[in-house]
Amino acid sequence: MDALNALVAFANFVLVPALAYGSQLALGALGVTLIYGILRFSNFAHGDTMAFGAMVTILLTWAFQAMGLSIAPLPTALLALPFGILATAALVYVTDRTVYRFYRRAKAAPVMLVIVSMGVMFVMNGLVRFIIGPESQSFADGARFLITAREFREMTGLAEGLAIRTSQAITLVTAVIVVAGLFWFLNRTRTGKSMRAYSDNEDLALLSGINPERVVAVTWVLVAALATIAGTLYGLDKGFRPFTYFQLLLPIFASAIVGGLGNPLGAIAGGYVIAFSEVTITYAWKKVLTYLVPETLEPSGLVQLLSTEYKYAVSFAILVIVLLFRPTGLFRGKAV
Repeated sequence: MDALNALVAFANFVLVPALAYGSQLALGALGVTLIYGILRFSNFAHGDTMAFGAMVTILLTWAFQAMGLSIAPLPTALLALPFGILATAALVYVTDRTVYRFYRRAKAAPVMLVIVSMGVMFVMNGLVRFIIGPESQSFADGARFLITAREFREMTGLAEGLAIRTSQAITLVTAVIVVAGLFWFLNRTRTGKSMRAYSDNEDLALLSGINPERVVAVTWVLVAALATIAGTLYGLDKGFRPFTYFQLLLPIFASAIVGGLGNPLGAIAGGYVIAFSEVTITYAWKKVLTYLVPETLEPSGLVQLLSTEYKYAVSFAILVIVLLFRPTGLFRGKAV
């Protein structure tokens, strides 16, 4: 019985949160890896693109709620999400046409585009803060649970309860659908194959008649969709605050690099590696160990390797180790 309680505690505080967080990081890292693989630069504005998409979605969610529109029991944010994707796609497309295209046509070095993306990042960050403010915001959809800790205890008779939020379940299901759709698009459609060809060999792709401007436009639309979905899912799960998405840039880039920058499959794997590492190292293991060890050996402290305040340090440490010993990542992406 104690072993089962320990397993439930582990699932409640480590497994389920890490799966949801890893799915959010994986979707964000997919956007980063698409930009790097096809447009060949690291987009430092991606975190604030996520913030913009989530902001539009949350504003429309409030509007729909005021009009009485709902898709209960699902969050109203899912109804507003397609409009958030459209707004974000329009923003990044206009940004590309007015900013990035100039440097792309001038054959600027990738480091120049990185610097430019940092400028775009600050502009987007300021835009989001100006529109919605710097404070924490809520989708105001209520705290919904697939199962509460009390219900789980009543069903199983265990002392430990398992609570699964609707936002966590939606995150996992949405991530599976989006990833499957993206891989189908890249591998089965003519446009997706054109994007892969352009990524592998730009000159050969141009000789084959592939329109580079169309490839770039489709890439930005896909990136906008991934960023908005990831940002909205993160906001539903943990709350929305503009600066948080700026901080998420580190674990997102760490996910993309650990998996293999430029490799979509690696971005997904990297997201879960980073998420499980952060959650596992910053979790206080006292409750789990109390169930597993004899009473005389029960720990008096929290048994926490690092405080949750240092969770991004875990991402940074893993990123440095990978860059030092395996710069192409787990799935052999392009060397950084």
